[in-house]
Amino acid sequence: MNRGHLLTEQINQASVNLDQLSPLEIVDLFNQEDQKTLDAIASSRQEIAQTIEITAQQLGKGGRLFYIGAGTSGRLGVLDAAECPPTFCTPPTMVQGILAGGKEALVKSSEALEDRREDGAKAMIDHNISNLDVVIGITAGGTTPYVHGALQEAKKRGAIAVAMSCVPKEQVSIPADIDIRLLTGAEILAGSTRLKAGTVTKMALNIISTGVMVQLGKVYGNRMIDVSVTNSKLEDRALRIISDLTGLDREKAQNLLSASGSKVKLALLMHWTNTSKAEAETLLARNNGNLRQAINN
Repeated sequence: MNRGHLLTEQINQASVNLDQLSPLEIVDLFNQEDQKTLDAIASSRQEIAQTIEITAQQLGKGGRLFYIGAGTSGRLGVLDAAECPPTFCTPPTMVQGILAGGKEALVKSSEALEDRREDGAKAMIDHNISNLDVVIGITAGGTTPYVHGALQEAKKRGAIAVAMSCVPKEQVSIPADIDIRLLTGAEILAGSTRLKAGTVTKMALNIISTGVMVQLGKVYGNRMIDVSVTNSKLEDRALRIISDLTGLDREKAQNLLSASGSKVKLALLMHWTNTSKAEAETLLARNNGNLRQAINN
């Protein structure tokens, strides 16, 4: 299959003399080209917002979010999924990344596996994808058979299928309910989609996962109140969140955090409603874990 017509494979006229540029000129050129990632996000704002809304609805019903891709695209999905448990205290099963080739492909090139359409479909079967789930297939050039196979099987099983690519719809059709096209143009190094395409993909995934968690009540203001307190850095962050939002000094914040079982959201609710841990847990449960709703009710 000739892919030379794809936007991600075309020649960037701004970098035709790349091998003749000084290090500073290379940095300036990258900086100039990377500005296009912001425009690409802005142009896809409606589709990204739609993905946030429907994913939050599905996860609220007990569904799961899956990212699936090959090479750089798959690795970025795995990265975003891996960051959700420590940031939002989500169970590891809620947001998952599936990479062609599995864990070994995280550190070793496995691009040949992207041609196996049947493997993408099998991944959906192996993970028991259902109509409660959302599957985001990531393919910079839009043609990856592994991703196409996964999205087709996901749709067949009733899941919400989302495509994320960096080529126009008229160049490649992708089977999806929501079609996100992040058009950043030709790469500085022709065809190297780990550059602008990779950058804009990471940006979009950041927005989606964070937006979903906001909708699920895992953020209060702009604080990560469901942060998992698993090391000294995160304990320090938890204490600062409690102190900043309650006005308590650090010692009292520490006592409150300990009384809550190291759960920031619960500690805040206990303080603001003057309730015990058990009472606060009941109140949170009645409000689906949403702190602001629990306070107002």
